[in-house]
Amino acid sequence: MLKDEVLALLKGQEDPRSGEEMSRTLGVSRAAVWKAIAALREEGYEIASAPNRGYLLKNAPDRLSAGELAGALEGCVIGRELICLEEVDSTNSAVKRRAVEGTPEGLAIVAECQTGGRGRRGRTFLSPAGKGIYCSVLLRPKAELRELLWITAWTGVAVCDAIETVCGIRPGIKWTNDIILGHKKVCGILTELGMEGESAQSQYVVPGIGINISQTPEDFGPEVAQVATSLTQELGWTPRRADVTAALLKALDRMNADFPHEKARYLEQYRKDCVNLGQPVRVLSPDGAWEGTAMAIDEDFQLVVRRTDGRLETVSAGEVSVRGLLGYV
Repeated sequence: MLKDEVLALLKGQEDPRSGEEMSRTLGVSRAAVWKAIAALREEGYEIASAPNRGYLLKNAPDRLSAGELAGALEGCVIGRELICLEEVDSTNSAVKRRAVEGTPEGLAIVAECQTGGRGRRGRTFLSPAGKGIYCSVLLRPKAELRELLWITAWTGVAVCDAIETVCGIRPGIKWTNDIILGHKKVCGILTELGMEGESAQSQYVVPGIGINISQTPEDFGPEVAQVATSLTQELGWTPRRADVTAALLKALDRMNADFPHEKARYLEQYRKDCVNLGQPVRVLSPDGAWEGTAMAIDEDFQLVVRRTDGRLETVSAGEVSVRGLLGYV
């Protein structure tokens, strides 16, 4: 949309940009630029104008749009096709629909809210409008199935990188996909793979990320508020969603470029970020629940747990609760 292109030209500028210059750059009339400016002002953008000088962006609402994000993603593969929606059933579902149509890797879909946000094991992920970041990206990595199973862990590191960049505080990771701040969950990750049946080759990988930005305990409700938090609650101030989203997409772009050959860096960082290690844990597996102590993250990002009888067991799937976190006592 033209207003997104105009916004991208205005963002980050310390001096006014003339309507004539923008019309030449965008290949449209000055009247079209003026209409785009008017539309942005209606959305809450404070744009100063002066005769013979042009337009200057003074203040911006916390909106997620291509115009807000495009400049920060210049040169990135992830986000080279960026779709920002007011509402969607699920950003993962939306990306998967495009994936099966043959869309190249790099597509990123961001939504103001989700009506059917999903977590692992079919759980609902609360996605209230304007309160969080709900984002999914399309990857098409050339990798073995064993390596593809690392992507959730790598995505967790990328999310922590993004939050640290904007907020100055690094969260932890509860194996395998919960991002933790203040002993509560601030972000969830759901990774979905598409495989070709005959060859068992991967067709696509879709990591979906939901980050709680400004939710209050009332937004979560009494039960969820016991285990969930937001960046606002933990920081005491509210980061702009556009800033966090841009940092997230850039971190995912680095991850995509690094995968799978930079495994050592991501494994080292994941081990540092993992809050399970050295802690009493409870494992829910298909064979039932059992307890032990989380000892290590192995070379495939699996959790090594010492059972209460002393045996070591490698956990590759299932639910792992950490005593003192998210309601496990």
